Amino acid sequence: MEKRLLIAYATRAGSTESIAEAVAVSLRSEGFQVDVQPVRKVRSLAGYDGVIVGSAIRAGRPMPEAVSFVEKHEQELSRIPVAYFVVCLTMANDTEENRCTVAAYLDGLRAKTPGVKPVDVGLFPGVMDSRRLPFPIRLLMRAMKARDGDYRNWDAVREWAARIAPAFR
Repeated sequence: MEKRLLIAYATRAGSTESIAEAVAVSLRSEGFQVDVQPVRKVRSLAGYDGVIVGSAIRAGRPMPEAVSFVEKHEQELSRIPVAYFVVCLTMANDTEENRCTVAAYLDGLRAKTPGVKPVDVGLFPGVMDSRRLPFPIRLLMRAMKARDGDYRNWDAVREWAARIAPAFR
């Protein structure tokens, strides 16, 4: 019988959703049944054998709705395999220093939900399309000299999905 997985994500501009969908495609090719939903639409984890939670990073933190999702379902998530992935423009320059910086953005979530022990954490860059951002965020990104562009690394996403698959069997 196929294992049933949920990929629940929080996004603002769409990059996290596209990465969630790519992870789902990879995991389906590994024989999993995978549902992909925004965290706000998930009502129950009943029937899932594992969950992957993805979030965009804003101001050094996961999206509030992703944090709320993990907090709300902490008991259930503590009993099944869980993985996290984050989408952050800092990862456009994939260095060890940036990996440490971006991984640390999950420290607050981990502290709030100590019962959830992710089997792995994926760190991915997204798309910077300033036209899709609210004006104050657009100004902030301009001040940070963030350049528009598609920085997603689809090979890295597929490799991560393949790497975590055994943990969900």
